[in-house]
Amino acid sequence: AELMSRHTTFRIGGPADFFLVPENADEIKKIIAVCKEKNVPYFILGNGSNLLVSDKGYQGVVVQLYRNFGQIRVEDSRIHAQAGALLSGIAAAAREASLTGFEFAGGIPGTLGGAVVMNAGAYGGEMKDVLLSADVLTADLEVKTIPVEELDLSYRHSIVPEKGYIVLGGKLQLKKGNEQEIRERMAELAQQRREKQPLQYPSAGSTFKRPEGYFAGKLIDDAGLRGFQVGGAQVSEKHCGFVINTGNATAKDVTTLMSDVQRIVMEKFGVKLEPEVKFLGEF
Repeated sequence: AELMSRHTTFRIGGPADFFLVPENADEIKKIIAVCKEKNVPYFILGNGSNLLVSDKGYQGVVVQLYRNFGQIRVEDSRIHAQAGALLSGIAAAAREASLTGFEFAGGIPGTLGGAVVMNAGAYGGEMKDVLLSADVLTADLEVKTIPVEELDLSYRHSIVPEKGYIVLGGKLQLKKGNEQEIRERMAELAQQRREKQPLQYPSAGSTFKRPEGYFAGKLIDDAGLRGFQVGGAQVSEKHCGFVINTGNATAKDVTTLMSDVQRIVMEKFGVKLEPEVKFLGEF
């Protein structure tokens, strides 16, 4: 059993029964085939940057696609990357090749696979602006290339989960640019991120989705919840949209804090906050 607190940016989570790190598409296919045949639940993990794992852990197989499955290849103005490639690594490769359009993603702490699944975005850019196609393993264990139009990418949404796809990689279309300008833009965004976000604490990024017409962080702040704490979990004083782990937070601390925040924001402003963070295991 492998502790999931070692594999999430929240640094929270009990043991997974099985933790597998495949190195190619065939190995992934075999693992999923066995799980389906034996009716064992499985979960595809990137670098765990948007995930809260239960204190009890996960009764099943965690398949991690990360550095083991993270190749990046630049071809003219296109970049091919495997699902485990970090967005920061892809952004650096784009910069080195003087390709512009991916600067927004340089500071998003996720893998390409996770970014496709939730159409990750920041600073006015999102995956759907640059993605050409995704390579997926279908529910029938076939490898298919799906053009971006068919992925139905919108705010924090794609068809990947409902179709039971596993993202194996993707192709990005960028534009030729000026390396110096790309470098400066990335540095500027990194600076903004450091100023506004509590990067020194473990967290899963923005905890709640942006409600229509509002900003989650501002609602939480206006509800008087800046610094609000349950056990080791806290609404960040630096950015109220982030729930941070101040030290020994449990998953229970985080979920209790989240439901308190949801309840109070609902009472004060009548706005329903939906979690952006994903949950794994029993809660």
